[in-house]
Amino acid sequence: MRKLIIVESPTKAKTIAKFLGTKNYTVLSSQGHVRDLPASQMGIDTEHDFAPKYVIPPKARKTIKTLKESAKSASEVILATDEDREGEAIGWHIGQILDLDPATTERIVFHEITKSAIEDALKSPRHIDMHLVEAQQARRIVDRLVGYKLSPFLWKKIYRGLSAGRVQSVALRMIVEREDERRKFVSAEYWKIVAHCAQKGKSELFDAELSAVNGKKLDKLAITTGEAAQQIIDDVQGMAFIVEQVENKETVKNPLPPFTTSTLQQEAFKRLGFSSRQTMMLAQGLYEGKDIGTGGSTGLITYMRTDSLNLSAQSLASAREVIGDRYGKNYLPVTSRHFKSRSKNAQEAHEAIRPTDPHIMPESIKPHLSAQEFKLYNLIWRRFTASQMAQAIFDSSKVTIVVSGKSDAYQFKANGSVLKFDGFLAVWPTKSTDVTLPKLSSHEKLDVHDIEGKQSFTQPPARYSEATLIKVLEEYSIGRPSTYAPIISNITSRGYVGRDDEKKLYPTEIGEKVNMMLVQNFPDVVDYHFTSQMENNLDEIAEGKKEWVNVLSDFYGPFEKNLEEKYKAVKKETTVEETDEICPLCGAQLVIKQSRFGKFYACSKFPECRYTKSIQDVLAVKCPKCETGDIVAKRTKRGKVFYGCSNYPQCDFALWDKPTGEKCPLCGSLLVEKGKKVKCSNKECSYTQG
Repeated sequence: MRKLIIVESPTKAKTIAKFLGTKNYTVLSSQGHVRDLPASQMGIDTEHDFAPKYVIPPKARKTIKTLKESAKSASEVILATDEDREGEAIGWHIGQILDLDPATTERIVFHEITKSAIEDALKSPRHIDMHLVEAQQARRIVDRLVGYKLSPFLWKKIYRGLSAGRVQSVALRMIVEREDERRKFVSAEYWKIVAHCAQKGKSELFDAELSAVNGKKLDKLAITTGEAAQQIIDDVQGMAFIVEQVENKETVKNPLPPFTTSTLQQEAFKRLGFSSRQTMMLAQGLYEGKDIGTGGSTGLITYMRTDSLNLSAQSLASAREVIGDRYGKNYLPVTSRHFKSRSKNAQEAHEAIRPTDPHIMPESIKPHLSAQEFKLYNLIWRRFTASQMAQAIFDSSKVTIVVSGKSDAYQFKANGSVLKFDGFLAVWPTKSTDVTLPKLSSHEKLDVHDIEGKQSFTQPPARYSEATLIKVLEEYSIGRPSTYAPIISNITSRGYVGRDDEKKLYPTEIGEKVNMMLVQNFPDVVDYHFTSQMENNLDEIAEGKKEWVNVLSDFYGPFEKNLEEKYKAVKKETTVEETDEICPLCGAQLVIKQSRFGKFYACSKFPECRYTKSIQDVLAVKCPKCETGDIVAKRTKRGKVFYGCSNYPQCDFALWDKPTGEKCPLCGSLLVEKGKKVKCSNKECSYTQG
């Protein structure tokens, strides 16, 4: 009889089956979750130790039937779900459905889907870790309690259709508070004084910036007006600029560590423009396996949900082979480089995200991957390889220049840096340029070709991008590797957060209302440190240090009491705006109301009269297709803004990018705003303005 191995993904099942063959093993997929809390009710018995009521989703019934039939004829069932807590819980749920004993059923884990990793895992199985299961179950229950208790409160106090989530609400708060900072920000003027210098008789210029006056170092806002800047310029005009000190030294730059989930999502957004959700979907495919022309699927990267920076000895040895062969022995450090995880709860048994085999060069498999898959694999391969390469070496110089003006003594500084040896930068280049200073000596007198004041203004804090939001969530220990992408997906799909032309996140009007309601009435639920502490509690459950029921009790008691009080104390928001419009059905006055999808007209006699009409954001642009309708801003069901014809459904013209109203000089199509640029909306036209 053959053994049955159960994994989550069909692709993963095919890849593992290829390695093990069909003689001794059958490999099947659970197609993800096989049990979950019910969708139509809370499903938590808060009176009896938060006992969850699990149900089998309709879409999983056929799969379960197949698994049960295969399990009956198998000599043994081996659970091989993903190695994180969610995977552990899915394995436990499968065992429950198949009536397997968790104390004896074999459970295998692996960080990569390769033949050697699967064979090693089969040699050292363990059992289901109930501490991990309980930690995941506690997370699911506390999220369900918050969602199912707070969402009806929002319906009653604002309007129906709103929802609240434990971690998502904290992320929303971060975005709202950043927007508040931007609104309150008052820009301040400041000036820099820059001297364009050269050695005596030489034409090669270098810049030196004013750094101190009378021995006192200047801060950024030391010079706040053009008049003050000009006074300094007048004071030093015609004075001798003399080199006081020259420091030349060799500096080094170390490579960054390999990727964790959060840093992968951050870098994929910055370098590739991928959303966190898109990055994780692509990484999932690379992990589960791709056909790269070797017959069947090959897992290309290690498990992509991790906060560990650990690297296996085998991967380090392989990396050194590749670096030595491809770049040369001088690109190898003396020993392999090891990194310490910054996350205090990182599981060092896990690994960082890396290629399963560094010898699989990105270029060699490019024909077998989609363009996006290749870009992500290339990013992962280069980051890992660079992490094991030699330091970059720079020749750095710092020059101090003194000037005795008419009224004060001034000090200018010039810094130079020239790349001497690229090291890891050969694989992971950065946007740095050489700044070369001439070979100067102390007491050397310089020629000054010009002195100028450069005006600047302080800028408000930038809106969060997906990358910077994930970074701050990680800094506060809010969420875990598997939750970053869903957090952002949830707050954007609910219409609480939008994206500006630079893909930065901003709160919508309804997002700000929801946040205000939660912050004012449930400060603990959306408190950064409170949420972080809950994550710590879940970690301690996973480590067997805390009981999951006790953690939930400590949270739920005060939460429920406060909720009861707020239902009585908080009044429903009344934001109905009166208009001069008349209802075409009953003749009553129309008022402006708001839903999660924006404002709309409604009859003031609701519910007797249910007339409604959408309020469209009309652009001063005629539809190029029907030539009679106007282009209006609309929202998809997930809250994403697009631009379509007001004559819809008679005219289906639509664009994702905002039209400028101008037409392309090459093809006549509408020009649209694309980030900071203006481009033609016709994908076959390459016109870009400017």
